[in-house]
Formats: sequence, C-alpha cells, structure tokens
Amino acid sequence: MLKTTKTKAEQQFAASQKKDQAARKEIESERRKRAEKTSRLKELRMAKEAEDKAAAELVAASKAKKK
Repeated sequence: MLKTTKTKAEQQFAASQKKDQAARKEIESERRKRAEKTSRLKELRMAKEAEDKAAAELVAASKAKKK
C-alpha cells in the first residue's frame, strides 16, 4: 500500500510540474509577443518622428528662402 501511495503522489507531482511548465511557456510567449509589439510600435514612432522632423526642416528652409 505504501508503494501505491508514493506512486500516486509522484504522479500528482509530475502532473503539477507539467502544468507549471505549460504555464511558464504561456507567460513567456505572451512576454515575447508584447516585446515584439512594443518594438514594432517604437520603430513606427521613430520613423514618424523622423518624417515630421524632415517636413519641419523643409518648411523652415522654404520660409527662410522666401525671406
């Protein structure tokens, strides 16, 4: 009887470990997705800022030329 109790406990522990590992993988996957999204948004923002700066410089150069 002791052996079956021990075996059952080991099986429960293994199942618990498997669930924990699956949860960790899910969390890591979500972190990776969030980091990729943040990186993509940062790239887009930086590109827009560069475009805005270039446009502002063109406007400033145009105004300076007219004076």
